[in-house]
Amino acid sequence: MSTQGQAFEQLFHQEPAVWLKWGAYEAAVLPEVGANLIAFRDTKNNYTFLREPAADEMESFKANPGIHGIPVLFPPNRYEDGTFTWNGRTYRFPVNEAKTGNHLHGFFHTAAWSVVDFGVTKTESFVTLNISIDENHPIHTYLPHKFSIKLRYSLSDLGLHQHVLVHNEGEDAMPCMIAFHTAVNAPFAPNSTVDDCRFTLTTGKRWELNERMLPTGSYQALSAEEEAMKTTGLSPIWESMDNHYTSEPQNGRNAMELTDSREGVTLVYDVGTAYKQWMIWNNGATPGFFCPEPQLNLVNAPNVNLPADQIGLVTLEPGGIWEETSRLYVRS
Repeated sequence: MSTQGQAFEQLFHQEPAVWLKWGAYEAAVLPEVGANLIAFRDTKNNYTFLREPAADEMESFKANPGIHGIPVLFPPNRYEDGTFTWNGRTYRFPVNEAKTGNHLHGFFHTAAWSVVDFGVTKTESFVTLNISIDENHPIHTYLPHKFSIKLRYSLSDLGLHQHVLVHNEGEDAMPCMIAFHTAVNAPFAPNSTVDDCRFTLTTGKRWELNERMLPTGSYQALSAEEEAMKTTGLSPIWESMDNHYTSEPQNGRNAMELTDSREGVTLVYDVGTAYKQWMIWNNGATPGFFCPEPQLNLVNAPNVNLPADQIGLVTLEPGGIWEETSRLYVRS
């Protein structure tokens, strides 16, 4: 066993967690709260990369675990009136966002997951988590398919690696719609401020959203600041953002990069090119954190009359697997 790597069970503010350590890096995942990767830190530099709930915030976090750590959204974001028809089948979800009359964020970020394994190899510490849906699981009421989602997180010299795999274990096709509502601290260094931070994002076109925050199917013109977001970067709180974009990989990579000019380091969130959309939300331009959210599908995708490839609406055939990897790491 490596002397620089550890993987063990220990509470995170009284919540069961699996902790990973590798060199100066440490991370914690909460199996019973949506397999949320709730912490990723550099203990040498005292960097806290993800927004973590404080001890006295744990009950409110567990009631609404969408804006801390890395929550799993399946299906992600909003669905009009909580319903859509796909492949001849109508799906009905609870309307849980009263102000828009939509369903928001699916069910997996609040569900309990199982720990499959955790440990240490010569090159990494890791944990694997799984959730299986069949007719005995409450989620089956809304997503009547037999399938599983597996998450593997690992720490190494190369940072935090995520591998997600969706497996259709049933006898009929199912829609695969997934995202991660990743909450990134800005700043992540203890002595920096948000004024020291600039970010870039590999966005393409901006989707027009209606008053219910649902895509109209059209694009809208980008502002000068949004153009800068792709190139030179801008502040995470340049204005209030709850914006939806297509992804447009640059140099073969689909990524958010957050640079702290005071520290002279950049946090890279490389999410993989299978994610065809980005959501970005910054809590009304409130300093502290923002959420660059890699998303496979367009918001409300099954209700939008556009080609499946354009809106990232993936059909997972019986026995089919969809998977992708992401990585968070620091570049100086």
